[in-house]
Amino acid sequence: MVKLSPSEIEKKLKQQFPKWSVSKDDKLHREIKFSNFVEAFGFMTQVALFAEQMDHHPEWFNVYNRVIIDMTTHSVGGDF
Repeated sequence: MVKLSPSEIEKKLKQQFPKWSVSKDDKLHREIKFSNFVEAFGFMTQVALFAEQMDHHPEWFNVYNRVIIDMTTHSVGGDF
């Protein structure tokens, strides 16, 4: 795996994942709003099962109907 430059990351996000951004601390970032807590928690449960299989665990935060996700990796010798 090759470490991408910040401009390469931004370009790929805009092309493939336009709802994601790069946070001030250089992490992939997304905030998602759901109709209620049950939907938000259900989403987190599904992602948790998938993330565990991939051995890649997000940093996330949940309050009521909102989930905030930050992702980074140390696999390529850096934050991305």
